[in-house]
Amino acid sequence: MSISEQIKSSIENSSWIRKMFEEGSRRIAEFGAENVFDFSIGNPVFEPPTEVKESLKKLADSDEKGMHRYMPNAGYNQTRLFIAEKLSKESDLSFEKNDVVMTVGAGGGLNVVLKTLLNPGDEVIVFTPYFLEYNSYIVNHGGVVRQVKTTEKFQLDLNELEKKISLKTKVVLINSPNNPTGVVYPQKDLKQLAEILNKKSRENKRAITLLSDEPYKKIIYQDKVPNLFDIYDNTIVVTSSSKDLALPGERIGYLAISPKHQDRSIIAEGSVIALRILGFVNAPAFMQRLLPLVNDAQVDLEPYRLNREILYNHLVGVGFDLVKPDGAFYMFPKSPIEDDVKFVQEAQEFNLLLIPGSGFGKKGYFRIAYCFETEMIKRSLPLFTKLAKKYKLS
Repeated sequence: MSISEQIKSSIENSSWIRKMFEEGSRRIAEFGAENVFDFSIGNPVFEPPTEVKESLKKLADSDEKGMHRYMPNAGYNQTRLFIAEKLSKESDLSFEKNDVVMTVGAGGGLNVVLKTLLNPGDEVIVFTPYFLEYNSYIVNHGGVVRQVKTTEKFQLDLNELEKKISLKTKVVLINSPNNPTGVVYPQKDLKQLAEILNKKSRENKRAITLLSDEPYKKIIYQDKVPNLFDIYDNTIVVTSSSKDLALPGERIGYLAISPKHQDRSIIAEGSVIALRILGFVNAPAFMQRLLPLVNDAQVDLEPYRLNREILYNHLVGVGFDLVKPDGAFYMFPKSPIEDDVKFVQEAQEFNLLLIPGSGFGKKGYFRIAYCFETEMIKRSLPLFTKLAKKYKLS
């Protein structure tokens, strides 16, 4: 075999999201775009805010020299300082630019952090269900994945967490608002999580880092998402502008290290080295320059809110069992049959493209992304009704 066993395994277990995305393209070619309802991938159809487009034009028209040259590996100083100042305003801490490293999206940021932190055999705890590509990121950097189940409503099961933490635990990775469920972890649970991590860090005589993946933090339908920097000292946050500015294809993000992290300085230095080792080197120059110009701009949340209400009310009305999401743009209903893969395949009979919960480490469920035009959502409702009737849901 000419390729590595790890990549061969990844091919065999390739992402359900990508598989369904490709299936959607095939079906659109066969049946027409208006007859296919692809809820598989979180690729928002909504355009970036006006401020983004205006700022991009301004940058493109600028006569400033050197706008497309290399920059410091950690990113432009002015961009990192801008982000550090924002983080300081949002928390009780004083961030400096060296606490911020610009990354190629949140995925790039997660890989940089894991490359920086993990020794072979170190364990990373994840809560099911979760974005399954975390597995590849962790294993690729020598880590071992340790899954911890969540409650029936997909909230943190802290008793289970405490049982799973071992002497090898190096990182606890969370994602709130969550993909695939849309749940948001409340502050009281996060404070209890911090108490457990502090206790276990003392017992293990080494810090457990809380790594928070936050690309959906501004896609929220209730109160603000709790600020982890004010809750647990040894926190690193990774985020991107893919969702809040509707720029998923531009791959601009950053990682931020808590000023109270006991290994603050060495992690910052290590992250810059990891960028080079992994080949990301620099986050895109234009996008780095863009962020300070658009400041607090973000996408309009009303289409997401409307889609959530329409879809949730209809699915519950025809008999599906699901937790109403408080953030992001995903729902995670229970499959009417235990075999979620079979259910998703049968949903294709109605040209409904969904992702099985198995693709997120949670069998017996399925994910729906609703970051699409409301008219498409409305046209899909009769098909969800037919799907419910097929399984004799009430």
